[in-house]
Amino acid sequence: MRFETIAIHGSEKPDPTTGALITPIYQTSTFAFEDVGKTRGYDYSRTSNPTRKVLEETIARLEGGKAGFAFATGMAAEATAIYLLKAGDHVISGDDIYGGTYRLFQDVMTNFGLEFTFLRLNNRREIEDAIRPNTRMIWIETPSNPLLNITDVEMVVDIARKHNLLTMADNTFPTPCFLRPIEYGVDLVVHSTTKYLNGHCDVVGGAIVTATDDLTQKVQFLLNALGTCASPFDCWLVLRGIKTLPLRVKQHAMSAAAVASFLEKHPRVSRVFYPGLKSHPGHEIAARQMDGFGGMVSFEINGEVNSFLRGVELFILAESLGGANSLVEHPATMSHASMPKEFREKVGIFDNLVRLSVGLENIEDIIEDLEQALAK
Repeated sequence: MRFETIAIHGSEKPDPTTGALITPIYQTSTFAFEDVGKTRGYDYSRTSNPTRKVLEETIARLEGGKAGFAFATGMAAEATAIYLLKAGDHVISGDDIYGGTYRLFQDVMTNFGLEFTFLRLNNRREIEDAIRPNTRMIWIETPSNPLLNITDVEMVVDIARKHNLLTMADNTFPTPCFLRPIEYGVDLVVHSTTKYLNGHCDVVGGAIVTATDDLTQKVQFLLNALGTCASPFDCWLVLRGIKTLPLRVKQHAMSAAAVASFLEKHPRVSRVFYPGLKSHPGHEIAARQMDGFGGMVSFEINGEVNSFLRGVELFILAESLGGANSLVEHPATMSHASMPKEFREKVGIFDNLVRLSVGLENIEDIIEDLEQALAK
């Protein structure tokens, strides 16, 4: 089946008992055993749940992976993935990553003996020079959050395979509609399903998709041992959102491209970050490895940032992204506030940077709102 068909049907089948078209919400903590040591496939919802299983199988099919796993939040998924490593291991990560990821790595996991190098993943020699004897993983975020830098996934996978390293790709921004990292040889894919996969700003969740049987067994063990799984109702909400994912992200991307073109010509904007623009340094790589450029646009304001943030009317000043509503956020004080200012500025996240999640409203209304707010 093609992508749009998988998004609608996934692993969902009519309920064998009632014929219900939509997967029921199995809102139960435990399941009755048929006999001593014999179950119907489920014993406890932390380990596995029928609603969650359908979501996990659907996401795995969309990503082209072996298996999928659903978590309570995107950060729960990331934390579980990091437990694939052990004290003394070293990770090479992109530098302008999501602030919550940076906080998990730098402020939490270093306390447990993990080591991290934050690096712009656009230069083969620099990546190879950063590899140590104890390096075990390269963490990719492309497009990055919030600067929308592009990493050549094939290049990183080639480096990782030569050095026997795991590769982990955060695919939240592009979604499997536009990028399927496993097709390029990535070992694990992580998502915040809160964002585009759900698409309605009404749930938080996360996912991991594995590329091998060995990683599947390890992630299943960790999910059960750590108890980081998603609830049945949250899984049901994400499943509902995925059915319209292909339609939504295509419109997000069309509108984002129009917004980026508008901003690039505006006198109050000093720089625009959008991989769909030919002026973007990663445009050619993005065009080669992606089927679309996504719905996120960041830009630097040549003026008073707070006036703009207070001036928007259609855009909502809020965390998160990927929903039907257009959202605006200020990375320095919101999503990336946990990064020290010196580090933020070193990687290019300055106080005049604004990030837009371009929603599904009429594009003329979106641009008119930005225009009037920039005028202020």
